[in-house]
Amino acid sequence: MKTNPNFHQKNKHKSGYDLDALCHSYPDLKVFVFENKYQTKTINFANPEAVKALNTALLFAHYDIKFWEFPDTNLCPPVPGRVDYIHHLSDLLKQSGIHDNINVLDIGTGASCIYPILGHAEYNWNFVGADIDKKSLQYAQEIISKNKLDKSIELRHQTNSSNILKDILKESDSFSAAICNPPFYKSETEALEATTQKLKGLNKSRVDAVRNFSGTCNELWYKGGEKAFIHNYLYESSLFKDQCLWFTTLVSKKDLVRGIQVSLKKLGATEIKIINTGQGNKISRIIVWTFLENKTRKE
Repeated sequence: MKTNPNFHQKNKHKSGYDLDALCHSYPDLKVFVFENKYQTKTINFANPEAVKALNTALLFAHYDIKFWEFPDTNLCPPVPGRVDYIHHLSDLLKQSGIHDNINVLDIGTGASCIYPILGHAEYNWNFVGADIDKKSLQYAQEIISKNKLDKSIELRHQTNSSNILKDILKESDSFSAAICNPPFYKSETEALEATTQKLKGLNKSRVDAVRNFSGTCNELWYKGGEKAFIHNYLYESSLFKDQCLWFTTLVSKKDLVRGIQVSLKKLGATEIKIINTGQGNKISRIIVWTFLENKTRKE
């Protein structure tokens, strides 16, 4: 089986999927598996129910998750891409001399609670997950409780849509890192158009695009889009510079990187790194930054 060169070397999914084994771990996946014209077992990746079943099977088979349920209207995150972020973050922390008692802030944890459950499964990290959507947090809490992760994952409700870190961070908080997968789009219309374009090659109609379109407004779009969200995050990170060693975020649009670097330098970041990461067949990037001097980081 061909290895995906974009994925981290520790990513369990870099060589694809064993669908027979996954169906054994999660029998509900079986109904979505078929043989294509190359006599290879696969699923229809344009079908959100099939994609959700596949990702549930991955969590059951590889990450000791027993329960992972949330509404179909919420975003179903692809496990291979999300765990790649976790592995790159682990490398970053190890390079900083941090190996134990790791505490991570997940900005926009969502109904799936995907980063906390993956980070705990792979590295035994503790998490605080924050989200603006109260219902999403209710579903995330159910996932946490039913997988007996209450001692490792705490959830906090962000009550102010204008804030990202404000109202979430407490004076007593100290984090090894913060992670963020920001909303990409400026509006529902822009998000739907992107989905329609993706499905065009599959001969799907606009109606099908709506049916296959999963994700709530808070998960997928933000006034001003990805650029506005990230720059708000950059500014707020400078207000809490002593409470988190590494701030990080995924950046979808490559042309945003230079502006982010310029802004961070103006805000006083002492180190900025760009990490390329695999998101399926596409390259994405993680921007990481700190306001602490090297000596302070290791104390």
